[in-house]
Amino acid sequence: MEVREIIARRAAKELNDGEVANLGFGMPTQAVNYLPKGIKLIMHTENGAFGFGGKPNCNDADSDVSNAGSEPVTLLPGAACMSLATSLGAMRNGYIDVTILGALEVDQFGNIANWAVKRDGLWWPGIGGAMELTYGTKKIIATLQHTDKNGNSKIKKKCELPLTGKRCVKTIITEKAVFDVGEDMLILREIYPGLSLEDIKAITEADFIVGEDLKDMEL
Repeated sequence: MEVREIIARRAAKELNDGEVANLGFGMPTQAVNYLPKGIKLIMHTENGAFGFGGKPNCNDADSDVSNAGSEPVTLLPGAACMSLATSLGAMRNGYIDVTILGALEVDQFGNIANWAVKRDGLWWPGIGGAMELTYGTKKIIATLQHTDKNGNSKIKKKCELPLTGKRCVKTIITEKAVFDVGEDMLILREIYPGLSLEDIKAITEADFIVGEDLKDMEL
């Protein structure tokens, strides 16, 4: 299974019946395609809609109906579309129960960095609505690959990139593991099948303890 699909499938399992949920740009937008059976949510996209569904087939796609990543989605009965300003206001004011965000880095304190990276000595910003979401959402789930292309951990003791939100992340999901954020350290909940605890320690910079109910990652 491809890395992005592993993360999106696992992230979808964090969503609960009846929640208002936002899916951020990148891997998080794919989670709507893997919702557990019977789960009914009000899905929100920051570009201005409540009540969207999964990806339509090619013949039913409408270029005017897309998510935050400009990917085609369906609008379910009762869906509401609005201006970007209204949508951002809903995000800041606590109308969203849970948000799944992509991240460049996260750390053991629940900090998240996902809007700016340095390349060849220059900052490349990608400012979106994540700052509103980390401020106004009750539960933040961060999704990212466990290491960068050089094998360095993206699960840090302390974020090195400019922060998007402070002490806001509750759960971290990678293709290798699932962590909860505890009191200044992480709690390992799940490991991808076939990997050992030593494998996770070798690729994780952050301090973490092993949860009492540690198990294989469910996909």
